[in-house]
Amino acid sequence: NLPIEVQAKHLIALGNINDIIISNCYPTEEEMKKLGSMRKDMVTFDVYLEESTPEIERKILFEERHFNRGDFSDNLIRSTQSRVKYKGHDFKLFNAPEIIKKGDIVIESSEYGHYAGELQIALSDMVNSGKSNVVGHIKEEEIF
Repeated sequence: NLPIEVQAKHLIALGNINDIIISNCYPTEEEMKKLGSMRKDMVTFDVYLEESTPEIERKILFEERHFNRGDFSDNLIRSTQSRVKYKGHDFKLFNAPEIIKKGDIVIESSEYGHYAGELQIALSDMVNSGKSNVVGHIKEEEIF
């Protein structure tokens, strides 16, 4: 009983779907609008933003295109282009909880050296080294 747009996002994320067929008899106009306005060419998430997130980190989160690295991890989805683009920027610590939770969106602080500015999505709960900022969280219904 997930919202129709969450179900569609899940199908899109599988990467092998050409068409989405709605099986309930009559989708509402609102459901059709939500489906019509979705990005179908990439995986997207609705997120809760940490209010104290600085401007550059917001830009990384919302304006950059992200790709999962080829060397997959069981614990993180890692998007590394932002650390290249913003190399030299001072990423200060502002929200480093003891535990990073599944669905948290992390941007590494400058205390992590050459990883500074890297965006990550936690796939499982883990202890924070104290160097990682949680900038947001994927909405619960979109975490599988």
